[in-house]
Amino acid sequence: MGVKVVLITGASRGIGAATARLAAVEGWRVAVNYRLDQTGAEAVVAELRQAGADAEAFCADVSLEADIVGLFNAVAAHFGRLDALVNNAGVTAPIGRLEDYSAQRVEQVLRSNVLGPVLCCREAVRRMSTRHGGVGGAIVNVSSAASRLGSAGEYVDYAASKGAIDTLTLGLAGEVAAEGIRVNAVRPGLIHTGIHAASGEPGRVERLAGSVPMGRGGAVEEVAAAIVWLLSDASSFCTGSLLDVSGGR
Repeated sequence: MGVKVVLITGASRGIGAATARLAAVEGWRVAVNYRLDQTGAEAVVAELRQAGADAEAFCADVSLEADIVGLFNAVAAHFGRLDALVNNAGVTAPIGRLEDYSAQRVEQVLRSNVLGPVLCCREAVRRMSTRHGGVGGAIVNVSSAASRLGSAGEYVDYAASKGAIDTLTLGLAGEVAAEGIRVNAVRPGLIHTGIHAASGEPGRVERLAGSVPMGRGGAVEEVAAAIVWLLSDASSFCTGSLLDVSGGR
């Protein structure tokens, strides 16, 4: 059957890049998606290839349906198969109160964080489901501890988008369980990534570390380990699971 292929969205840095590295170590062929950071994506691919893995970078904006369809077609054309999807790409907006949000801001967050993953799941199911002639597979959605904490005073719209990801995970898991596809989610807590700087507070993890029972922020490798486990046969009886990787927060 050949070596399995995983597509990881938003994999040019952070959790996505760490997941790509670990998946390659575990023997996956890796499709590295990026939107803007071509240099970062190509660096990840070069690193994976140097370690002996089969990897390729694919540019696509997963907030746009045409880009998503093109991405899945390109991955299929290059690798000849698709066995797993990691919905990791997402955005946040500057920290602030909901009363100050513009409609444009909220729409951008929801397009990237909800519409994109829904449509990526659609394309993955069309290719992996036994109902469509596929051989099954695994989907891991990257949610956030914000989905259950709400992110009051910071980014309630982002938290709401991740709540939608939790519900998407539960619903789709039940829908395709009998078709060979497992669907799970990880919910990272305070993790050392660039998303905090993008929202205007690069020191956010340090500021809030005291609210974490384990007393520290997490590393991207710790989240990647959970994602790759959920992709693997070691989690073969897990579907519809929401796995917190949050140090107890």
